[in-house]
Amino acid sequence: MATDIKAPTFPESVAEGSVAAWHKQPGDSVERDELIVEIETDKVVLEVVAPEAGTLSEVLVEEGDTVESEQVLGRLGEAAAKGGGDKKADDQQADEAPAEAKAESKDEAKEKTQDEAKPAAGGKTHEVKAPSFPESIQEGTVASWNKQVGEAVKRDELLAEIETDKVVLEVVAPADGALAEIKAEEGSQVTSEQVLATFTEGAGGETEPTGDAGGEKAPGSADDGASDQRVGDKILAPAARKMVAEHDLDVSRIEGTGKGGRILKEDVQKALKEGTAKKAAKPAGGAQAAAAPAPAVEGERPEKRVPMSRLRQTIAKRLVQAQQTAAMLTTYNEVDMGAVMDLRAQYKDTFLKAHDTKLGFMGFFVKAASEALKRFPDVNASIDGTDIVYHGYQDIGVAVSTDRGLVVPVLRDTDSMKIADVEKSIVDFGKRARDGKLGIDEMQGGTFTITNGGIFGSLMSTPILNPPQTAILGMHKIQERPMAVNGKVEIRPMMYLAVSYDHRMIDGKDAVQFLVTIKELLEDPARLLLDI
Repeated sequence: MATDIKAPTFPESVAEGSVAAWHKQPGDSVERDELIVEIETDKVVLEVVAPEAGTLSEVLVEEGDTVESEQVLGRLGEAAAKGGGDKKADDQQADEAPAEAKAESKDEAKEKTQDEAKPAAGGKTHEVKAPSFPESIQEGTVASWNKQVGEAVKRDELLAEIETDKVVLEVVAPADGALAEIKAEEGSQVTSEQVLATFTEGAGGETEPTGDAGGEKAPGSADDGASDQRVGDKILAPAARKMVAEHDLDVSRIEGTGKGGRILKEDVQKALKEGTAKKAAKPAGGAQAAAAPAPAVEGERPEKRVPMSRLRQTIAKRLVQAQQTAAMLTTYNEVDMGAVMDLRAQYKDTFLKAHDTKLGFMGFFVKAASEALKRFPDVNASIDGTDIVYHGYQDIGVAVSTDRGLVVPVLRDTDSMKIADVEKSIVDFGKRARDGKLGIDEMQGGTFTITNGGIFGSLMSTPILNPPQTAILGMHKIQERPMAVNGKVEIRPMMYLAVSYDHRMIDGKDAVQFLVTIKELLEDPARLLLDI
């Protein structure tokens, strides 16, 4: 029975695409999830994979043809006979060949399969593929291989890490066994579901181990960049070694939690967070001081050139794009944070006991913004080409700073969230963002964004839009200032607020009133409870 091969479901902003390339031709055998054809849209290249194992029996659209969402591209028939080739010829040969010939053919095929498996130490062979990237991610970079060819691994054990412009994705072992071949080295760029390596079940232990046993390679060996490295009595994984070099850490102060005390990337991240692995200051005049880099002499201008990370490249591209494609303006106001601070001081202990999380400021701002977005739907809308998309829900992104750059995880349906839920989610987002554990789906979407430069001491700034959103709220440092209150001068805890907005969509009047609404809700938090 024939199975239709359909184009993917295109996003709302993509009307059609074109067939970029067929990777299989009629008569070719394909495995389930194997790449068959690529569809190119005006934003991304979408991959179409086989829904099941079989043979490509018919191609209905040629390369270069324009196709629509879920259009039938071709048909998949039943799997061809062993040995591949033209299905019609195989059927004819099967009818004419005597039983002895069939048996001989089966024996040859079996022998060929066994010969192919021998170099990989026997067992079933798998293709280790990159994860399926979402539409917003076109490619990634192989950040590190945590296992090397021949090294025994368990099912679901980490093999490699793929760094994209948003998150680090993990590639795990499909079964117990070992890597037979690595096809994408560290630093190479890969696409969605690209084959990274071949993996053999039940293999491993036949080649000389690296790192954990007595076959460690010296730090200057030829393949030093792709294997474990011993530094003193410590063994470093490739990703850990990279981080140690970047932050100039003392390896002897890092506790390894991997096999045989192996230092993993997570161990280095923990040491960085706790600040326990910084190198001690070298005493002047000693032998160590002689080995330390000498101060720059007059006339020397040292420079250091490092490649920009994919995340930083994407941040740069999106910020420039936002300023070039939107008519961006910013309106400012200030809010007296006295009422919120009094509320926090009164209930912080009770709140902590009841909800097992601290009562911060962000919960109040998220709830105030949710209410203001309901009153001003234009601020909660987005522009898609020549269309305006009004969202009947409030999904607010909260900017989180990490060592790798700024990420914006999204709180869903904030209107129905309690302040405690907001605070718990933000703490969780912050922790997982710093550990590189946020999922891609957690950073997609969003109808509005809040960024808090005040935690770094910023008194006032102009936030940049997060496309395709049309507005963003900037929070800043709370600072005591003399204010005129009922004809008298009082010292009040004040915060400047800024709303940047796309003037193509939002009029100045609505932007100003939106910000005033947030100000009023924060200065009288009871309004949030009374919905007034």
